[in-house]
Amino acid sequence: MAPDDGATVAADSQAPLKKKAAFFRSWILLDREGRSSVLDVDKYEIMRRVGIHARDLRMLDPMLSHPSKILGREKLIVLNLEHIKAILTAEEVLLRDPLDENVTPIVEELKRRLPGIGQFQGEEDEQQEVNNDADVGEQNEFPFEFRALEVALEAICSFLDARTRELETDAYPALDELTSKISSRNLDRVRKLKSAMTRLTNRVQKVRDELEELLDDDDDMADLYLSRKLAAGSSPVSGSGAPDWFFASPTSGSKLSRTSRASAATAREENDVEELEMLLEAYFMQIDGTLNKLATLREYIDDTEDYINIQLDNHRNQLIQLELFLSSGTLCLSVYSLVAAIFGMNLPYTWREGHGYVFKWVVILAGVVSGSIFLSIISYARHKGLVGS
Repeated sequence: MAPDDGATVAADSQAPLKKKAAFFRSWILLDREGRSSVLDVDKYEIMRRVGIHARDLRMLDPMLSHPSKILGREKLIVLNLEHIKAILTAEEVLLRDPLDENVTPIVEELKRRLPGIGQFQGEEDEQQEVNNDADVGEQNEFPFEFRALEVALEAICSFLDARTRELETDAYPALDELTSKISSRNLDRVRKLKSAMTRLTNRVQKVRDELEELLDDDDDMADLYLSRKLAAGSSPVSGSGAPDWFFASPTSGSKLSRTSRASAATAREENDVEELEMLLEAYFMQIDGTLNKLATLREYIDDTEDYINIQLDNHRNQLIQLELFLSSGTLCLSVYSLVAAIFGMNLPYTWREGHGYVFKWVVILAGVVSGSIFLSIISYARHKGLVGS
């Protein structure tokens, strides 16, 4: 092979690897204002930008298989839920593979829901401004990272529920068709649907288990409050013990009184993770409902299998009965053939000449004996319950 040909082959073999590496390095960055930018960087640049550990970043590698996980770190949240692989901070969201058809709707939803409430700025009506400040306070009670987390949880729960509904649409008619007609085609179709249901159940179960694990551990939920940890490390704490970000407005500051601040801070300390807990509980119930749908479908499949097995057992019993009849008939014909074989031999006997009518009685007697044997076998089988009456 010529040197040029070898170089061409090497370049062609490396082209798919480069293309795949470029695709998997693609990230999209969205900030709290909804602005987005596509980043085509390697893992070291991501680690430098957000301060993520290499072990946590490997969880987001599409080439590796990792279970669904929501991890709270010092300055970020690592989110690995099916096709949603993201890094959440208190200021921005990094989402992997933005060109994936399942990720694109999430990007659009993040652009729509992440921006703050700047639309309330510039109002001249004083009463309207007071209402806007109240809305700002409510918005500040739900940090940026939780808004992003809510979008991701809503997307993954809706995605899995949609896959479940599609599976139900295909499975129930297939099971009913199999019940009415047992065939290789219908059996193979149900087998594939059952395999798909098992895989989908495992995926839903992993997401449910992760949410349940978070809900059972208040410390893990507290680790997800990135804005609170950021404010505690960079802003002075008010006399009431609450961080300033909890009260501050992004425009002109909060107009809550000191008394209301103190009472709010006290309630905040008493219910440290209440907001996140309510958020997670809502989507835990949704994913649990999806899991219940799959459990119901599994029960229907199991019931159908039991019904099919009963039908097959009944057919098997009918075949056994038929085999018994055929075996009994074969035995009787063998007895009849034995008589014919004996008289067909070249044996000397005196009554052969002059007594031709004897052969008729021999044939009749052999038939009666064979029939009697057959009826005796069938009667005995019915008496023992081996065949239906």
